[in-house]
Amino acid sequence: MKNVTDRTSNPFGMRPPFERQDAGKQPAVFGYGDANADFQVIGGHPGVHGGEATGVPFTETDAGVGVQELFRDAEFVTGPANDPRLENLFADYIHMCSLPDGRAPTPEEYAELERYFDAELRAINAHILLPVGERATDHVLGEYTTQRGKLDLEMARLHASEIRGRGFLVVPIRNPTEWTDGDRETILETLESILASDYRQTKGVATTVG
Repeated sequence: MKNVTDRTSNPFGMRPPFERQDAGKQPAVFGYGDANADFQVIGGHPGVHGGEATGVPFTETDAGVGVQELFRDAEFVTGPANDPRLENLFADYIHMCSLPDGRAPTPEEYAELERYFDAELRAINAHILLPVGERATDHVLGEYTTQRGKLDLEMARLHASEIRGRGFLVVPIRNPTEWTDGDRETILETLESILASDYRQTKGVATTVG
């Protein structure tokens, strides 16, 4: 069953297991958006994709703002940049908690929080998973497809490809700060193509990479 809720932030009441943030920063950047969404965009952590001040995923940092602007152009996002409204889109991170100086989580810290992310992903039950960057893509391909062992984690090649998962269609996105000529147009065209298709039939979508 799909979750039905009007809550925009942290719809399932997740409670992070630790607080290690800098003073004045949000302890965690919870999942945010439409809890009944068909599309789920997945970042790595607040230090790279933002939200330590706003509490909203994909705000503040160059990488985060680039992702939000992409989905705004695809008409998933409206409203102010730091308080957006998401329609048919849910946004969250593999590692929700803020860390001192915006540093990247260690492998152990990722492992500590991945189960919270996984529980939220199952509750949202989106059809299309859109991991942003290498760490999120590695986790999503490893946990929700059978393709991880067959693919090099080369984001330039995986960017905007369509990979069939276990009931999901996975579309990796290269971090916007690493985009080269054509990357933005390619992922926007892919999103528009999926929206124009019968994308809810993800179990029948063939794997295409390249």
